Amino acid sequence: MSSSPSSSVIEARKALANRLVEIRKDAGLTGDELSARCGWHPAKTSRIQSGKSAPSEDDLRAWCVACNAEDKIPDLIATARAVESMYTEWRRMERTGLRAAQESVAALYQRTKLFRVYASRVIPGMVQTPEYTTAVLRSIQRDRVPVDDVEEAVVARLERQRMLFSGRHRFGLLVEEYVLRAAVCDTETMSDQLRHLITAASSPFVSLGIIPTGCHRPQLPVEDFYMFDEAEVAVELTSGYLRITQPREISDYLHTFATLGRMAVRGADARQIITSAIDTLG
Repeated sequence: MSSSPSSSVIEARKALANRLVEIRKDAGLTGDELSARCGWHPAKTSRIQSGKSAPSEDDLRAWCVACNAEDKIPDLIATARAVESMYTEWRRMERTGLRAAQESVAALYQRTKLFRVYASRVIPGMVQTPEYTTAVLRSIQRDRVPVDDVEEAVVARLERQRMLFSGRHRFGLLVEEYVLRAAVCDTETMSDQLRHLITAASSPFVSLGIIPTGCHRPQLPVEDFYMFDEAEVAVELTSGYLRITQPREISDYLHTFATLGRMAVRGADARQIITSAIDTLG
């Protein structure tokens, strides 16, 4: 079982380290000069720059002050907190199971007015059928989470779907055509799921775009992500979930969503692609 998010955390920590190196170089400082200004041993600077050691929030503040880059402090702290959240989310999931993971985002969902969702692997959770959700969560539980509470997690996820009809939220969904044809469940379940997707797309609060296979791609497929207004992004990685709250990175995801959206077809053209996927199932 692969339940550790270590590879994703290391990658994210390295990206943060690279930003700190850039800030130091832009200030024209060597590692030793920065260490002297911060009042710590050069070995600490080396560990932070290599990504081997996670900087504290005080470390980030000292680094930026030393480089006369105080304006970057909020963004760097938000990044560091997002990296730490990758550990936190998985520790909680391993202790308490998938139901708690579903319920933990309830307040975030309730206060969000506009959801932007991009799906390159599975149907977005807000428009899943119970059977499809069960298949997806069972796969996650079997491979990664010792606690078996899939049935309770399905109920918690389905509870959120009431938001689709409340009139208080809007949903912009972008789905790769591949997702419509991915065999994550049995044929009957997949067929029912695709029909449900067509029904959900008829809601005045849902905008569904399908990105056709083989279309011209100025933007390659990326990891699945959920945008909650412009306040937070949740990214689904192979080894866990990454929460993004820093404005600079949220802006990047807004741009990516807009680019992907220009590649999508909607309305009758989207329904035709979904219907074709249903017909392929037999």
